[in-house]
Amino acid sequence: MTVHTGTRRVVCLGDSITRAQVSVDYIRMLKNRTAGRPYAFTNAGVNGDLAYNVLQRLDPVIEQQPDVVVLIGTNDANASLSEKNALMMRKTKKLPVTPTIGWYRQNLAAITERLTRETGARVALLSLPVLGQQLASEPARRSGAYSEVVKETAAMYGAAYLPLHERQVGHLLASDDVASRIALRDGTALIKRTAARHFLLGQSFDGIARRRGLALTTDFIHQNSRGATMIADLVEDFLGTLG
Repeated sequence: MTVHTGTRRVVCLGDSITRAQVSVDYIRMLKNRTAGRPYAFTNAGVNGDLAYNVLQRLDPVIEQQPDVVVLIGTNDANASLSEKNALMMRKTKKLPVTPTIGWYRQNLAAITERLTRETGARVALLSLPVLGQQLASEPARRSGAYSEVVKETAAMYGAAYLPLHERQVGHLLASDDVASRIALRDGTALIKRTAARHFLLGQSFDGIARRRGLALTTDFIHQNSRGATMIADLVEDFLGTLG
């Protein structure tokens, strides 16, 4: 077992939700919450990444011998929703095969196995945010199915499991907000409009979410402050277990 003295290095591995260019920044929240405490956070999010892409760029992470938080799978789940999505992801992210839940399971297992075997890290896997906000919709169900893969993988390798999906589902079930009845629409077009509103018009992510009637996201995928706070809460709880 690695004995840590001094600063804890925490690498957050993921996609655009972690990168936080078009999503509220949960890592910034964590930095603010832990100011004065011995944590150094690295944002290792890359826009559009699937679990396969994270696996390909794992060597530099392992070299740091950090504690690792993994939030990946939203793009895997989204790619599985239609042939159009799958083809787009395969082209833009240079995937060798068409994404499936079985391939996601394989890649997430490989990521977790390498991190637990080749580092002294404590590894935490977050389940996926809810896709869309209509819980009976296929996108929401698909994010739930992929989250079950996360839970099973964490148990298999002794990693911490952080139940983000369950927390978001609970929030939506308890909400009378119209957002809980809105299903995922064309994500790519909406993401582009969100970016334009934020970067060109100076609108806040939370303001964009309110105007669209969304409770947890800005565009059915990327997180507003409420969604990002749920991530930060779970990661902060995990950090508290590290000693």
